[in-house]
Amino acid sequence: MNIVKTIKIAPGHYVAAISGGVDSMALLDMLYQYPGITITVAHFDHGIRENSRIDRRLVEKAARAYKMPFVYNEGNLGAGTSEDAARQARYKFLRSIQKDTNADGIITAHHMDDVLETATHNILRGTGRKGMSSLKSVDGIIRPLLHLPKQHLIDYANANNLQWNEDTTNADLNFRRNYIRHMILPRIRELAPDKFEELKRITRRQAELNEAIDKRLHTILHVQPSTKTLRRYDVAMLPHAVARELVGEWLRVNGKREFSKKNLEKATTALKTARPDTTLVLDKNFAIAFGKKHAKLVTSK
Repeated sequence: MNIVKTIKIAPGHYVAAISGGVDSMALLDMLYQYPGITITVAHFDHGIRENSRIDRRLVEKAARAYKMPFVYNEGNLGAGTSEDAARQARYKFLRSIQKDTNADGIITAHHMDDVLETATHNILRGTGRKGMSSLKSVDGIIRPLLHLPKQHLIDYANANNLQWNEDTTNADLNFRRNYIRHMILPRIRELAPDKFEELKRITRRQAELNEAIDKRLHTILHVQPSTKTLRRYDVAMLPHAVARELVGEWLRVNGKREFSKKNLEKATTALKTARPDTTLVLDKNFAIAFGKKHAKLVTSK
């Protein structure tokens, strides 16, 4: 199977996030062959490992061989940095390069194993429906390898004599995601392969279901007075679980992507019951101002 032909990327210019691991180096080779696109290779050195500069030199060498522009930055985050903090710093860098190069999007090397790890990680944290399919192409982040298991990428890299470096922090079981990757999922695959396949089917079905639900929610939001305004009657007439999903999507559409189940429940209940001329502060940036018929998302500063 020629896996390059299985990926889909619209014509344009993109920033490719290349770490130096086998996944991203395989991706870079595929992008080099892919028609109709140009690539800026971006490498972010988190500054967590002492030998991380080796990765940068490897990626820079590959970018030169492919005749692609190469950019990098050093985060100097230090040992012990959380996965979330590292991810936020990395995407901040990638977004800045996307802006500087006027790129159409950012391409990452996430694959099918990452989908399962993320879903399992979110289940253990107590996720809602979104957490079961949170790893997808969205908001200008293109993830063309999500249909491919990691082993296919390893096989591709070996078959094409690609060089890559193994990130030693990926073996640190103190990180929950690594524990899931090395201990939980392989154990399920070994002892209950049918359950492992069922997990893959569940994540695919949930992704399809989430897409259908989100389309319906956006239809409801589309007929509201404005992007930042909800008719309280529309929220009150929905079953509470559906109303909660609508409010969550309303907040996400307006830029508030991080909120707890408790705060989402509080906001949904308030939209139904709060007195006019009152305000619910969500965080330091967002608040909901209630009128008699409408609620408006405002800045809380």
